[in-house]
Amino acid sequence: MTEIPTSELTGTYTIDPAHTEIGFVARHAMVTKVRGAFKEFEGTAYLDGEDPARSTATVTIKTASIDTRNEQRDGHLRTNDFLDAPTFPEITFVSTRVETLDATHFRLAGDLTIKETTRAIGIEFAYQGAARDPYGNLRVGFEGSVPISRKDYGVNWNAALEGGGVLVGDKVLLEFEISAIKQA
Repeated sequence: MTEIPTSELTGTYTIDPAHTEIGFVARHAMVTKVRGAFKEFEGTAYLDGEDPARSTATVTIKTASIDTRNEQRDGHLRTNDFLDAPTFPEITFVSTRVETLDATHFRLAGDLTIKETTRAIGIEFAYQGAARDPYGNLRVGFEGSVPISRKDYGVNWNAALEGGGVLVGDKVLLEFEISAIKQA
């Protein structure tokens, strides 16, 4: 594989939804994890290959597109108990700062908004590389994750378990596997 020069990375990118996953992991019944993803989202980024601190990113996720491979659970997650998709159809992230941790790791700070509540978060990303696809598009890849408290965003529903504990854990791990295409 030919190394893509850093200078060629600078530009505006669009997230490729066919090769990107925005997912989450939450504790269920205190004993296992439930994984899910959002099927509909869009995002753009400006990458500065010479000065990553000048890079920016925005992502918009359609809350109704939540998918945990269980339609009954997905339906519940779309209600006011959780995401209230009819009232709050989108989750947004807008970057405010990029911090270089080392040659391939970055912290993308920004504002995450869920149910009209905005909180500052920092997502650590690993740069997976860049390549030209068979169509001549320059693609970049990033993987990252960040734990959040769902209660920080007004997602408070729960049920007590008979033996103690609760049905749904407070901590949710957001996971990102991003493939983005440089725009002409």
